[in-house]
Amino acid sequence: MADQYTPQKNDKFTFGLWTVGNTGRDAWGEPTRPTMDPEYAARQLGELGAYGVNLHDNDLVPFDATPQERDKIVTGFKKAVADAGLVVPMATTNLFSNPIFRDGAFTSSDANVRAFALQKTMNAIDLGAELGAETYVFWGGREGTETEAYRDGRDAVKWFREAINFLCAYVQDQGYNMRFAMEPKPNEPRGDLYFPTVGHMLAFIATLDNPDMVGLNPEFAHETMTGLNFVHAVAQTLEAGKLFHIDLNDQQMARFDQDFRFGSENPKRAFFLVKLLEDSGYDGPKHYDAKAYRTEDEDGVWAFARGCMRTYLIFREKAQRFNQDAEIQGILAELQQGDESYDGPTAGDGYSAETAQTLKDRSFDIQALATKGRRYEELDQLVMELLLGVR
Repeated sequence: MADQYTPQKNDKFTFGLWTVGNTGRDAWGEPTRPTMDPEYAARQLGELGAYGVNLHDNDLVPFDATPQERDKIVTGFKKAVADAGLVVPMATTNLFSNPIFRDGAFTSSDANVRAFALQKTMNAIDLGAELGAETYVFWGGREGTETEAYRDGRDAVKWFREAINFLCAYVQDQGYNMRFAMEPKPNEPRGDLYFPTVGHMLAFIATLDNPDMVGLNPEFAHETMTGLNFVHAVAQTLEAGKLFHIDLNDQQMARFDQDFRFGSENPKRAFFLVKLLEDSGYDGPKHYDAKAYRTEDEDGVWAFARGCMRTYLIFREKAQRFNQDAEIQGILAELQQGDESYDGPTAGDGYSAETAQTLKDRSFDIQALATKGRRYEELDQLVMELLLGVR
């Protein structure tokens, strides 16, 4: 029976074919689940209330498929997606599985590989456009090193920039309604990856020929792997106007990329992420780049998918309660009142010699400012009680 935590299409929850289709194989063990047919996955996601399904090119079309095989597969998938009431909002390219990419794709030290990566990506962009994708994600899974002995990092950055500039121009030349989203990650499967965090990617985007066309696809697990605060990373991305897409999952700090069910490890951090997304008015897809535990059979896969969406909706309702809670809002209003009582110039007024001199001449009550508590302990405890269900 449906309740307020049952997903609806307008919630814009999406899953990748590689997420629900994950077979449970890992570096130490063979698959624990059979390969899932993409058309079947689309139908099941539609029944669960998902909004869309995303894919790498080779999640749908095998690497060595003939043009005729490719067209037959795509036609069947498009029908299955439409019948399920889904869309394909995002697509990407697998530039990491095939041995040709052992030393990277766009940053490979072999110019032949770099050229092949461009060819493969253009074909995959065509596939994404055919399926209706308006966001194209770039995760550089092999764009990195284990040793600095064989490549100058400056060349890697230059080659990566040249590739993104080339592909932006390709999309424009084709007239596709598509923009790019860069996905940072610190390491794995390479020892170290280039552009490991949101901050690195934002700096890189500013150097492109078409920076307005390129934004970010930050992932909860990737930023958490480094010990960073994902909520802060998303806030910076939003403030820059660069949140084009987002990957939701969960992760323990300083571990391999675990891709746990959303909210299963860091519920407070997940709550504040949902609150930020909802308060900011973000209306793009909420994509679950996660996978069911290796212990699960197919029933467990769909329990995982339902859990991801349900947790987001629970946190969304908790965020609404936070914004309506009289005690919480009372403390916030008190703190804001103190902030608003300041009547002098600020950096937000812009610089002038007169403003600078006014600030230099201003007298501040250092003792009062230094001893005033902020009541954050109270606020955080109220958040905990909200999350634990006693408010």
